[in-house]
Amino acid sequence: MKGYIEERAIALANYIVEQGATVRQAAKQFGISKSTVHKDVTERLSQINPSLAAQARQVLDVNKSERHIRGGMATKEKYLHLTHI
Repeated sequence: MKGYIEERAIALANYIVEQGATVRQAAKQFGISKSTVHKDVTERLSQINPSLAAQARQVLDVNKSERHIRGGMATKEKYLHLTHI
């Protein structure tokens, strides 16, 4: 694996763990696709730094378990703004 990919995977995982960020937020922050973030954190990082990969996985699992709530809140906000126009 190329060095910059390893560095990016580690930087992504550190960002996700420190910020509690979602895959989408990390992708936006680093200017890469969600697919790349997911592959770096779940596949590549486990070969480079298994303990950091486990920490990032915990954050991603929490985000995944809460995403239906965030989606519902976003929909609620959308329709609240539409009714107040």
